[in-house]
Amino acid sequence: MKLHRLELEGFGPFLEAQEVDFDAFADDGIFLITGRTGAGKSSVLDGVCYALYGGVPRYDGAERRLRSDHCDPDDTTRVTLEFSAEGERWRVTRSPEFERPKRRGGGTTREPHRALLEVLAPEGWTGVAARPVDVAARLDEILGLTQQQFLQVILLAQNRFARFLLAKNDERLTLLRTLFGTRSFEQYAADLDERRKRASERLAAEGVEVATLLDEAERLVHELDEREPDSSIPGDDEEAGRSVSERLALVVRAVERADYRVDTLARENQVVDARLDAALLAEREARSLAERQRDRLGERERLAVLEADADAIAAIRREAAAAADADELRPAIETAEAARRAYGLADERLIDADAGVRAVDEVLADDADPRSRDDVLTAFLSRGEAALKVERELTDLDRDVNRLQARVDAVDVERQKLAVERLEVPDLLRALDDRLAELAGADARRDAALALRDETSRRLDAAREAARLLDQRDQADLASLVRADDLQRAIDAWTTLLRRRLSGAAVELAHELVDGEPCAVCGAREHPQPARGSEDPVSDADLAAAEDRKNAAVEGDRLASDAARVARDAHALAAALAGGESIEVLRARLATADDALVTATADVDEYERVRGDRTRAADLDAAITRRLDTLGAELAIARQDLALAQQRAEALGGEVDAARGGFDTVAARQDDLHKRRDAVRELIAARAAAAAARDTRRDADSAVAALVAESPFDDVAAVTAALRSAAHRRRLDTAAAEYDAALTATRQRLFDLELLLVDAGDEPIDLAPSIAEVASAREAVQMIAASHAGARARADRLRSLAQRADAGHAAVASLADEHAVVARLADTVAGRAPNTRRMTLETFVLAAELEEIVTAANLRLEHMSAGRYRLQHTDALAARGASSGLGLEIMDAFTGQCRPPQSLSGGETFLTSLALALGLAEVVTARAGGLRLDTLFIDEGFGSLDDDTLDLAMRTLDELRQGGRTVGVISHVASMRDQLPAQLHVTATPRGPSVIHQDVVLARA
Repeated sequence: MKLHRLELEGFGPFLEAQEVDFDAFADDGIFLITGRTGAGKSSVLDGVCYALYGGVPRYDGAERRLRSDHCDPDDTTRVTLEFSAEGERWRVTRSPEFERPKRRGGGTTREPHRALLEVLAPEGWTGVAARPVDVAARLDEILGLTQQQFLQVILLAQNRFARFLLAKNDERLTLLRTLFGTRSFEQYAADLDERRKRASERLAAEGVEVATLLDEAERLVHELDEREPDSSIPGDDEEAGRSVSERLALVVRAVERADYRVDTLARENQVVDARLDAALLAEREARSLAERQRDRLGERERLAVLEADADAIAAIRREAAAAADADELRPAIETAEAARRAYGLADERLIDADAGVRAVDEVLADDADPRSRDDVLTAFLSRGEAALKVERELTDLDRDVNRLQARVDAVDVERQKLAVERLEVPDLLRALDDRLAELAGADARRDAALALRDETSRRLDAAREAARLLDQRDQADLASLVRADDLQRAIDAWTTLLRRRLSGAAVELAHELVDGEPCAVCGAREHPQPARGSEDPVSDADLAAAEDRKNAAVEGDRLASDAARVARDAHALAAALAGGESIEVLRARLATADDALVTATADVDEYERVRGDRTRAADLDAAITRRLDTLGAELAIARQDLALAQQRAEALGGEVDAARGGFDTVAARQDDLHKRRDAVRELIAARAAAAAARDTRRDADSAVAALVAESPFDDVAAVTAALRSAAHRRRLDTAAAEYDAALTATRQRLFDLELLLVDAGDEPIDLAPSIAEVASAREAVQMIAASHAGARARADRLRSLAQRADAGHAAVASLADEHAVVARLADTVAGRAPNTRRMTLETFVLAAELEEIVTAANLRLEHMSAGRYRLQHTDALAARGASSGLGLEIMDAFTGQCRPPQSLSGGETFLTSLALALGLAEVVTARAGGLRLDTLFIDEGFGSLDDDTLDLAMRTLDELRQGGRTVGVISHVASMRDQLPAQLHVTATPRGPSVIHQDVVLARA
């Protein structure tokens, strides 16, 4: 991932749009973001983070003050970031939520958070996502880093990357979990612990359930014992001392006794069921006889009612017959009525038509013949059609005359305009020729300026290299002096030991002297004053070790001398290439050369532009000449066509005027003739329709009179009074038919009942004895059935309890084994006993990641601390039962002892934190799929370093820019402004808002 351009507007301390071009720093690889405290240096990094993730690390857990306090209500707040990733160039634009004035009325309204993601395609910027949620999802796919990972590997925000070094185990666990996504391992432990709890609960629940089942079963056994006093069931005191298996055996025997009781009651139930069946049969027969007696009485009453309705039914039949006769005359009567209505309508039409004709035609108003008038009007219309065509042709000719006149005028105006423009072309050509003469030789001047710029740039690079190598030469000389001192000390130490060994030889001999025995040197047998030593004797091992140190010092001195010689040679070569001039002089000279190159390049571009203008001006003169000739020919043709059109229009105008009569147009006269002829034709049709309707009415009335005379009715009124609707006639017929059917059916049912009850008489039968017997038998059945059902339910319940208790007893043993395995595994994964390290599974996984981070960090920490410090991961047990596994400690080579990170000084803490942050960045980057990170930011912390340590830190940062990486550093340290020429200045203006100054030429110098 590489950042290219950042634009901030109305964001943080920036009011107007400010732009940062990161590509301008690509040549230097490292640049400084500088400015006074509070100017807004960190806000530049806030803008990068907000554009990518919609959040700012400084506002975590606090109010988000993203919109600039300097903004007016109508000002825009916007952050735009261009970056490269996945082989594409992307642009993301965000605007935070803020209050703005309402467009209508007073008050404010909330402007929502907006986001837009675009990709650079061949045709330009193309939208990819336009909603904040969609932009966030797409950026997650593109970046491959969460916000926490981004802050640890790309944007090392102020006071954040030291937090990881000094964090406690739990805090470090939280950060690593976020970066490496190991929460699933925590979930594994939680799931296992939940399984342990469930297994324990199941085991306890199963045991309780077995005991409950046995208690319930024994309660049922006691109930059975109360119903069967002869049963032998142990008492409560005996039950208390029995095992589960013994209690199960007693319950099984009780089940057998309960089954025997069920069989006995089943046999008794069969006997009472037979008695109930006989009683029910006798009752049904008695009830059937009583029911037939009630039916006979009801049918007698129903027959009497039907016979009383005979007269009313006869009247209904007479009404139905008259309606049938009248219905035969219905079509003729309806036809006559329709003819009378049609005649009335035709008469009304005739009156309207007569009035219409008198209103539009004065000839017919004098009682002229309508048909003759129709012929006259038709002849007038036929002659008017020809005149109408001539009128349309004249209209078209008028439009052509106007169009041709406009064409003549337009061509004449264009000819005059071109003639004026042609007069200006010669002056333009002379001016362009003069400018070309002034710009002649621009190519040569540009080449000379380019060569001077390149030469000055090479010398400036050599001067910078000489300045850098000067520090290396001084350090190499210092290292050579140190190694020489080390060599001298090693030689002195070896010589001292050798002298002590020689001087201690007499002491060793004196220790071996014995009175009366000869001396090994002089042979004397008396030893009055043997030599005595005050120092410890020097052994051969001591001499050998001193000699090895001397040899190592000799080799170190040789290597340091060679390194110093190489550094001096390299510095001398770089100084020679620089020509002995300083960086400031060469930088100023390069700026002058760049200005000259820019001027020369602009002259070359202008020469090409002016030459193109000269060619286009010459082409314009020729084009104007050709166009004037063309316009002259077009003007002559247009004038000729105009004259012909005017002549034809004058010829047709007289013919049309004659055909108009008293109207404005021929079409208006034709419309009037059409109205008159239509009115005449309507009158003719109305008269014919009225005559036909009168004849039809007369014929219909005659037909009705003839039919009435042949019918049983006296007149048409009688027929109309007898008419009934079809539904009413159906109701009359249905009533008569239903009466006949009911009378016949009632007589038949009464006859059948009389035959069945010949021997029964009319006295109702007594049902009480039969009902009493049924009730007695049913009560006996219910008592036996209840006893049988209760016994069966108790037996089934007791059997079910026994089976479930037996199955539960078998399951308890299996659950106990399962619980033991799950509990041990859950406790181990959760860091509880038997886990002696108190390290959870997630901590164990993250400890492996932390070891890789420490390894990567030590590659830089050893260099920055001159080999003194190394980070070490420790999984030692924490005090007072705290969690462990993610500890960090510092190995101090000077003491050979480990020490906590909190014991480091401020500068040492910064260097160690920086090394750890860079190591963390490398590991997280590798875990993110090998994502290449070409941009890195570090916010403050350098002020706690001394000059030598700052130099080591700068060398480390210098190494980071290898491979095309760009590193941005925020710092107030003055020496860093001297060491980093590429700078981004953030300045607070007197009015309050801050502005960003970026000197691209300085950054490339």
